[in-house]
Amino acid sequence: MADHHECSPCLNLGMVNFINTAPLYIPWAEKGKLQGWKVIEDHPAALNDMLHQGRLDAGLVSSFAYGEGYPSYLLLPGLSISASGPVGSVLLISKERPERLTGKRVGLTRQSATSTRLLYIILEDFWGIKPEYVPHARYEWLEKGECSAYMAIGDEALRLRSRCSHLHILDLAEIWLKETGLPFVFALWAIRKEAFYESPELFRHLQRHLLECLETGLKRLEEISAVAAPKIPMGKEECMAYLKGIDMGLGLEHQKGLNLFFSMLYKRGDLPKKVKLDFAPIA
Repeated sequence: MADHHECSPCLNLGMVNFINTAPLYIPWAEKGKLQGWKVIEDHPAALNDMLHQGRLDAGLVSSFAYGEGYPSYLLLPGLSISASGPVGSVLLISKERPERLTGKRVGLTRQSATSTRLLYIILEDFWGIKPEYVPHARYEWLEKGECSAYMAIGDEALRLRSRCSHLHILDLAEIWLKETGLPFVFALWAIRKEAFYESPELFRHLQRHLLECLETGLKRLEEISAVAAPKIPMGKEECMAYLKGIDMGLGLEHQKGLNLFFSMLYKRGDLPKKVKLDFAPIA
């Protein structure tokens, strides 16, 4: 029988090295290379593009990217980047009270299509606010008065959270939970359907390895927080509290939240078709 690794010597896996992936990323880095896989690191929007272009075979991509790529993608079961309450790293920082943002300029990061769509839903659909969105913005624009509010994600949001304590800070995951009663799923491990059916064993091995890394990381959360915290920088205890707020599972409640998000995006016209969660058949 032909060896799968001969048929498919190296598939490309996209990973995000934000602090929120540290419980999985650090054990992965410590374990070394996974046979059959080459890791490519970048921010979420870049990985979304690479998976769409076929330059990745699997990757941690934004939930919106899965919706856009459906039905060409499958999902690795049991894994995500989610929040069931305040997350601290997806924020709208505003000089104005949110209800006064209609007609005002709101700067958007380009790093996450999912967080941007979540902001649209919160401001427009939940609260009836219609701002003027400014893409590819930077925080400095808020400081200079070129925007009334700025959306920050990831490590930047964590850095700005304490620096901007005098401004209005909205945690988008917390608002979603209050409005829907469901977790919000920011990112998913998506795989190209074609690649899966060419080398299913490599993907089974990948999923087992990711789950093992995550299990290790959650057991060593205090140690991992001490390693990750200086990157922001933040204290170890603050980092651990933050990482405890990140949920990396993909259970039934997460799936309900994801289905609601996709349904709202379809109704808004942000997705061209209705999206279903299509999981890779991995035993």
